[in-house]
Amino acid sequence: MRILVVEDHASLAAGLKKDLGAAGFVVDWAANAEEGAFMGREEPYDAVILDLGLPDDSGLNVLRGWRAAGVDVPVIILTAWDAWHQRVDGLQAGGDDYLGKPFHMEELIARLNALIRRRHGVVRPALTLEGIHLDETDQQLSLANGELHTLTHTEFRLLRYLMLHPDQLLSKSQLTEHIYAYDEDRDSNVIEVYIKRLRRLLGQQRIETRRGQGYRLRSKP
Repeated sequence: MRILVVEDHASLAAGLKKDLGAAGFVVDWAANAEEGAFMGREEPYDAVILDLGLPDDSGLNVLRGWRAAGVDVPVIILTAWDAWHQRVDGLQAGGDDYLGKPFHMEELIARLNALIRRRHGVVRPALTLEGIHLDETDQQLSLANGELHTLTHTEFRLLRYLMLHPDQLLSKSQLTEHIYAYDEDRDSNVIEVYIKRLRRLLGQQRIETRRGQGYRLRSKP
């Protein structure tokens, strides 16, 4: 899952990038409203963490701009503002959730995971398909036969994205856009390597290849 953090405090942004990365997210950072507004419009993020107190413009204006442009990415508002009416303003501007500073990283990660699951119509508190259970906290895959596998960060990000889109044909470019950060080298051929690794765990037939089109994770074996 690919996250945009719009936050002007460099130390906080660095901490978010580190902790969210350890939790299986790839994170892009925008330090001001102008940069954040552009990246949010142009890049396919799975969620955004948006600070309202930005130096060059209000985060509310950034959010309103995204919604006016049809950008429907889930947004968690992150701010030190305490007044209830300011929280209401953020939600009415198109925010999906609100978290005040200071906050616990575990709560932010839990809110992100829940928000992304709901966006994809997953109402269960965990990602599960027939015979497959993905633990988003420990980044572990458990199978119906009792096998337990700890995944690498990239394996985890790829499998999570596939499980959020079961039975959907996903191109290599779609997958690379959601499992690599803005400034990373996005070699789509690497996707083939990780698909092969996941097939060894899930079974060769569980992930279908459509030559020249992409991959599909079957919801049932």
